[in-house]
Amino acid sequence: MTWGTDKSMRHERTAVVVEDDADIAEVIGALLDQVGFEVVIVRTGAEALTVIRDRRPDLVTLDLTLPDFDGVEVCRQIRMVSDCYVMVVSARTAEVDRLVGLEVGADDYLSKPFSLRELQARVAALFRRPRSVEGLPPAPVPVEATSSEPVSSAGVVGCDDLQLFRQAREVKVAGHHVELTRTEFDLLDHLVSRPGVVVGREELLRDVWATDFVPDNTHVVDVHLANLRRKLRRSADNEWIRTIRGVGFRFDPCCS
Repeated sequence: MTWGTDKSMRHERTAVVVEDDADIAEVIGALLDQVGFEVVIVRTGAEALTVIRDRRPDLVTLDLTLPDFDGVEVCRQIRMVSDCYVMVVSARTAEVDRLVGLEVGADDYLSKPFSLRELQARVAALFRRPRSVEGLPPAPVPVEATSSEPVSSAGVVGCDDLQLFRQAREVKVAGHHVELTRTEFDLLDHLVSRPGVVVGREELLRDVWATDFVPDNTHVVDVHLANLRRKLRRSADNEWIRTIRGVGFRFDPCCS
């Protein structure tokens, strides 16, 4: 089912609701339509992937319990074809489910039952995150005036062997392209913008995830950083991101 098929000025973005419960799908879809999304509702993972490839949405809300595929695998496959925002909306409330969902590329995790106000607030928070969304101007990325990071007119930051291209949202290590998820890119960008400064896990949760959701512990940050480090090491055996025990993490552009 689609709301707003005659796309008007208020339907500037598209959302795909992946939910097999018709009542919940209607509620989510109606809210998103009200705040300006053209909404497409699908019931299965297979249908979701087809629609996402075709419609290239800005937002996907994803139930983890679907009749054909596990939602975690659907999220993993979404990340192979789309850089849209993904919000998991699920009755699976165990922290391991939240961590796994975030690890495979979800941007946020909302547990059922939920309030419409919370859903609206979280969607708004996602679109305040400092990243480019297709068809919309990229949000500016603040850089501290005292920062020593090299910044070119093309928005390239980092060091000799590690380059982060903000406008293109690309990362190269020793000249080789490194494929990162949204969250991995944002974590690296956050650390690179503060070379030599120790950044705490709580700050990363607040500024990178930009949501009120805080897990029972901050292990989710360690999971994403471990994946980020592993991907960077594939192209160069450098350890740019240092763990400062009991405090947080530091980007060291000179370490090897």
